[in-house]
Amino acid sequence: MADGLIVKKTDGLLEITLDCPERGNGMEDGQIAALGDVFEAEHDKVRLIVLRANGPDFCTGRAMSGRIPMKGPEAIALRENHDIVFRLYGAVRHSRAPVISLVQGRAHGFGCALACVSDMTIAAESATFAITEFNHNIMPTMVMSSLVDRIALKPLMYLVWTSKEIDARHALTIGAVSDVVPDAELAQAGEALIARLMKAPAPAVQAVKDYAHGANAIDIGKAVAFARNLHAVVNTAPELRKGK
Repeated sequence: MADGLIVKKTDGLLEITLDCPERGNGMEDGQIAALGDVFEAEHDKVRLIVLRANGPDFCTGRAMSGRIPMKGPEAIALRENHDIVFRLYGAVRHSRAPVISLVQGRAHGFGCALACVSDMTIAAESATFAITEFNHNIMPTMVMSSLVDRIALKPLMYLVWTSKEIDARHALTIGAVSDVVPDAELAQAGEALIARLMKAPAPAVQAVKDYAHGANAIDIGKAVAFARNLHAVVNTAPELRKGK
């Protein structure tokens, strides 16, 4: 495992902690690739994945990011370099296990995308979010690709074009996060959500994720049919019949 990542797997729970607080948990390419490896290897072997960070910030972006030099790699080489990021966003989005991010401090650029592409994002009151790529003359479509099905179009375009930093309450209003809690209660709120999902019937938890992500891509009639099928099939699972 790459330095700067702490990975702990216990009884179906995979906990991943970003651990480079001295640079705001800005992630180097090797760490991004390693994080993608973890998701691809473990997402269908655990019940739940939790992303958190040590230090005052969640993640301030990609380490060593900045202005693109006038003479740089050709398009193919540049695309391959960026594919580690697209791969990670896809691995989080398509994880069979639900993914929770617990966010404090800054979640900027890559960090904003990583936090918000998760299935649920719990933010501390002090958390801030920003898409900062325009400040560095970087085309922000990587971050946008992770948020296009999470945030409404108008606020997404505004954040991209302005690079404005928004607070957690604002992020909640545009759908970038799921809930906002006092800073001192972030860990407690995370543990309560983890305990609830780990206790819930696994087939039902997975079915909710399957439906939430799948229904958006089809018309309403097919979405209703999808819901009927999931309802009939999943409710017959032994885990859901307990206690009836």
